[in-house]
Amino acid sequence: MLLIALLASAGSAGTTLLVGVPLPRIPDESSYLLAADTFAHGRLSNPPHPMWVHFETFGVLYQPTYASKFPPAQGLALAFGQAVTGYPIVGVWLSAGVACAAIYWMLLAWVPPWWALLGGMLAVLQFGIGTYWSHSYWGGFMAAAGGALVFGALRRLVRRPHARDAVLMGVGIAVLANSRPYESLLLCLPTLGVLGLWIVSRQGPPWPVSFRRILIPLVLVLGFTGGAMAFYNFRVTGNALRTPPQVLAATYGAPVFIWEPLRPEPVYRHKVIRDLEIGYERALAIKQRTVRGFLHRSFSTVKRIYRFYVGALFTIPLLMLPWMLRDRWVWLLLATCGLVIAGVLAIAFGYNQHYAAPLTGPILILVIEGMRHLFQWRWRGLPLGQLVVWAMPAIAAVTLAVGVGERAKENHSSDWNRQRARILAQLMRADGRQLVIVRYAPAHRKGREWVYNAADIDGAKVVWAREMDRLENQRLLEYFKDRRAWLLQADAKLPALEPYPIEGDPAAAAEPRRVGAGVSEGKPER
Repeated sequence: MLLIALLASAGSAGTTLLVGVPLPRIPDESSYLLAADTFAHGRLSNPPHPMWVHFETFGVLYQPTYASKFPPAQGLALAFGQAVTGYPIVGVWLSAGVACAAIYWMLLAWVPPWWALLGGMLAVLQFGIGTYWSHSYWGGFMAAAGGALVFGALRRLVRRPHARDAVLMGVGIAVLANSRPYESLLLCLPTLGVLGLWIVSRQGPPWPVSFRRILIPLVLVLGFTGGAMAFYNFRVTGNALRTPPQVLAATYGAPVFIWEPLRPEPVYRHKVIRDLEIGYERALAIKQRTVRGFLHRSFSTVKRIYRFYVGALFTIPLLMLPWMLRDRWVWLLLATCGLVIAGVLAIAFGYNQHYAAPLTGPILILVIEGMRHLFQWRWRGLPLGQLVVWAMPAIAAVTLAVGVGERAKENHSSDWNRQRARILAQLMRADGRQLVIVRYAPAHRKGREWVYNAADIDGAKVVWAREMDRLENQRLLEYFKDRRAWLLQADAKLPALEPYPIEGDPAAAAEPRRVGAGVSEGKPER
C-alpha cells in the first residue's frame, strides 16, 4: 500500500514538474484555491468585503460570507499542501497517493493479493499520474478515495464484521459527502442497502454483533460528520441546513437539475456573469428539456465517462462481462455504476469527468475481475489470455509516457492564464501594493476569468477588481487609495497594464508606460 501511494505521489509530482506547475484555468480551480487559502489561514469562511460587488466572480459566495461554493474536501487537501510547503499542488500529489492506496486496499477485499497489486499499479498509471486530476486543482482523487473505502469496507464487513471496517466505511462516506455529495449519495444507496439486507438476513451475524461492530461505529462516524457539515454550512451560509451551492444557485438563478423550473432572472451586476449564467448554463438546461437535446447530451456524457474511466485498454477485460455476471457482486457494481451515471445525466449545467469520480473503485473492480477471467482464456492451447493481461500494464505505461512527452512539448506561453500569471508575478515584484481594475470587451470569451482574489483581500499584495460605472469605480479607488491603480484590457491581443485614468489627474493620463504580459523584465513605474 505504501509502495502504491509513493509511486502515485512521486509520479504525479515528477510529471507536474516536467510539464510545469499548473496555473488555474477553469473558474472552479480558482474557487478551490480560495477554499485552500481560507482553510490554510485557519478559517472556514471570510467576512464579506465592503467592495464585494467589484470582486464578484464565478463559483464564489460574497454574501453572507466570502467563501468558495464547493464542499470542503478538495479545498482541505489543497490547504494541507499550501500550509506545509506553500504550494497547493502538493496537496494534489498527496491525494493522488491516498486515492491509489485506497483503491489497492479496496481490491484486497475483492480479489487475490497479486491481482490487487496489479489493480493498484493500473490505478497509478491510468489515473494517478497522467490525467488532469494530477495537473489541475479540481480533480477527483478525494471522491475516488472515498468510494474505494466504502466498497473495500463493504466486502470486509460481509465477510467478517469488524468495528475498524465500519469506521473506515464511515470515513469513506464522509469524504464522499464533502467532495461529490450528489453522486456519492447515489453510490451509497445501493451499497448501504445491500449491507442492511445482509444484516437482517439469515446469513447475517447475530444482532448484538451487528450493533457492536457495524451499526454503532458507523452511526458515530456519520453523526460526527453530519454535525461538522452542519457547522460548516452555518459558518458559510448562516444556516446549518443550507449548503453553499444552494445559496449560489438561488443567487444567480441557474437550475441544477433538468426537471427544476426556471427561476426568474435575477439582477446581474456584471455582463460577463450574466452571459455565463443565462447565455450558457440556463440555455443548456432549456436545450436538455427537449428529447433531442437530452439524448444528444446523454450520448456525449456517457462517451466521455467511458473514454476517461475505461478507454480502449480497459475495454478488453470488460469483454468478459457475460462470464462475470455469474457473480452476484458484479450485479451490485453494475447497478451502482448505472445509478450514478443516470444521476449525472440529470444535471442541468453540463458534465466533467470528475463528477463520476466515486465510481473509480467499482470500475477498477470490474476491470480486474475481467482480467482474471481473461487470464484463463486459451486459443488452440496457447495461453493468449495471459499474454494480453501481462501486456496491459506495459501498454498503459507506454501510453502514459507518450502522453506526458507530448504535453511537455506543448507551448502554452500565449494562454490567457499564463499571461495573468506573468502580470501577477510582475506586480508582486513591484514596490508597494497594487490594484488591478479589469475591463472586458463586449465579446469577452466566457470562462476566461481574471478576477479572483486571496482569502484576505485587504491584506493581499495584489487585488483584482471589475470595472463598473464611474461612481462605483470612484468608491473603489477611494477605498484602496493606498494602492497603485492599474487598468487591464483583458481581451486585448496582448493584455497589458496601464495606469488607471483618474479624473483631474493629468499626470496619470500622460503616463505612456505599459507593463504586462509583453514585458519580461522591469517593474511597473510608480
